[in-house]
Amino acid sequence: MAEESYFFLMASMRKMRLNIPLTYTLEFFQELFQNEVLSKGVQNGIVQLMAYRKQDDKPLAKSETAFFFEVDETEDVLRIQGNVELDLIKEINVNANLLSNIRVHSPENIYAQIYARENDLDDVILLNPNKKIARSIFGNLLFLQDNVIKIPKQTEGAYISPLMENFVTFIHKNKLAEIEEAEIIAFESQKAEEILRISDEKGVHSVSKIRNKTFENTRFSEMVQTWAENFI
Repeated sequence: MAEESYFFLMASMRKMRLNIPLTYTLEFFQELFQNEVLSKGVQNGIVQLMAYRKQDDKPLAKSETAFFFEVDETEDVLRIQGNVELDLIKEINVNANLLSNIRVHSPENIYAQIYARENDLDDVILLNPNKKIARSIFGNLLFLQDNVIKIPKQTEGAYISPLMENFVTFIHKNKLAEIEEAEIIAFESQKAEEILRISDEKGVHSVSKIRNKTFENTRFSEMVQTWAENFI
């Protein structure tokens, strides 16, 4: 997924009007992570990379760009890491413009994380101004009912996620389920048989509970296992 992740990074930087250095090539990042991550014995992990403008006296569009990264080691990124408990948050919503699709500093995320901690939750479901499901704090939600997996549209405020797109493409190509990008009202989360959260920041988790309803994770677990075994 090197190319997918790289192109997503470049597209995100362009959306934020960052001055992208010519040295930021795919080969540059591949060599960087080879030297700083793989050569140090890390076999499985999630790289958290943040690109930012340096504080200087230049106009914003011409300010130099830098980046910082760290690695969170995990047993296997392509496996379900565990279960998470969610609830709906109504006090705030997230926008549905092109900046909502990328992971940036967001007061909505900060507020939602504090709300989740105060209510003993792992994450929360965030709605857009039209009261449709956008995403969670950390990733996107996939709702399985019968043989259909519903995913909130990016135009509804969902994150662009190379990891989720890889998984969804695998499901579609192997006809494991029908994929439907949709506008999803909050109540539909209670109708789903299984829910999966895919986060480029946290990995893959099953949703075990939303309010008083609990969810199974059998079918999604089988799909994720098959995906991981065939991942290239």
